[in-house]
Amino acid sequence: MIDFVGQKRWFFLISWILVIIGIASLIISQIQLGTPLRLGTDFAGGTSMTLQFSPAVEQSQLREEMAKLGYSEATIQNAGEGSFIIHTQEITSDEAQALAEELGAELNSQVEVIDYYLASATVGAATARSAVIALIVASIAMLFYIVWAFRRMPKPFRWGSCAVIALVHDVFITVGIFSLLGLLTGLEIDALFITGLLTIVGYSINNIVVIFDRIRENKARGLSSDFAITVNSSIVETLGRCLNTSLTTLFVILALFLFGGATIHYFVLVLLVGVLIGTYDSICVAGPLLVVWERGDWSSLLPWAKTRV
Repeated sequence: MIDFVGQKRWFFLISWILVIIGIASLIISQIQLGTPLRLGTDFAGGTSMTLQFSPAVEQSQLREEMAKLGYSEATIQNAGEGSFIIHTQEITSDEAQALAEELGAELNSQVEVIDYYLASATVGAATARSAVIALIVASIAMLFYIVWAFRRMPKPFRWGSCAVIALVHDVFITVGIFSLLGLLTGLEIDALFITGLLTIVGYSINNIVVIFDRIRENKARGLSSDFAITVNSSIVETLGRCLNTSLTTLFVILALFLFGGATIHYFVLVLLVGVLIGTYDSICVAGPLLVVWERGDWSSLLPWAKTRV
């Protein structure tokens, strides 16, 4: 039997490393960019448009011509098959069409504006605030639901709190990873990033509740007087179910990432990271955290400290 609870110090160490990296990335991003995450058009405001070139042109050529036309700040993403997604300052649809014609003339290519989207920074800020509020409300609602669902267990508030802590752990690490990717690769977040976060919140809490429910069943039938053994046995018993669910989900996500359109790549990437971290924290963090709280062995949360036997 795999001793997940016995190895909790290593799991907590991994979590600490990921959290510290995330905090460092958010701070550095705030200093360099003025915001913890590199914001896309949906939040920073501006214009997003998709241009189709026939024949296809190189991204470096397009970037050079955009700079010549006064759009040096524009970010350009290759969408494949001669298409490019361009994010730039606010311009009207007429100006976008005129820009496309100028690019076509300079690059000797037929250019078609496939998609045009104008976003306001004010609306983007309101969307970001609404998303944060939604995450907070969802976390509080889940806390009360789990407390109610496990009301027959001793101190049900612990169960709800551990589930929500693991959930926040998942979301924060995902945000930290995207902050780091923004610094290293220039990745920008858009409205789909928020959608992805809300999706993985529901996914992660589902796995955690499944494990907690098995812990409750095993405790009720008196599997062991040692709560750590009960928790570890419950994790092992549900391990196949959790991994099978995660793997089938990841197969679909990978297919979308590899063969889906460029416009949903970052949304799929959020799901990919979130499912991986969510699977890890539901198996390796939530249950062991419940044992730590039950024993009052808070020093084990600090892997570098001596833990009580």
